[in-house]
Amino acid sequence: MAQAEPAQRLVARIVDTFVVGLPVVVVTRVALPGPAAGVAMPVALAVLLLLYDSVLVGMWGRTLGKRLVGIKVVQVAGPPGGGPVLRAILRAAVYVIPIALRPVPVLGVLAGLFWVADVALILDRPRGQALHDRIAGTGVEVDG
Repeated sequence: MAQAEPAQRLVARIVDTFVVGLPVVVVTRVALPGPAAGVAMPVALAVLLLLYDSVLVGMWGRTLGKRLVGIKVVQVAGPPGGGPVLRAILRAAVYVIPIALRPVPVLGVLAGLFWVADVALILDRPRGQALHDRIAGTGVEVDG
């Protein structure tokens, strides 16, 4: 199978972030006062993205965004033990932990730098695996 292009992965992530993030933004802004919403929003987004990615990738190998652009997560190697759901949880956790840490002053900056480095590894060809893929032993391929 052909490796997914970085642009495909970006579009898929944008779609998935809107699917999960828009309801989080609406609910936290309505339910919480200004400063509390600013703290709760990234944590809630991280928790819901963890659940969303873990369940959909663990069960079907793709999220709604990945399905829309025609890509899927596949096992390429990995840590010993665990099936696709555990691999999906690990993959999602590495991706979302920096999002959850954004409200913490110093950790938020470090988490942001970690997140950028994580995603930038997609450009490392021929592997094309983000850090969250490398840790979970997964890759993203064109579905076909």
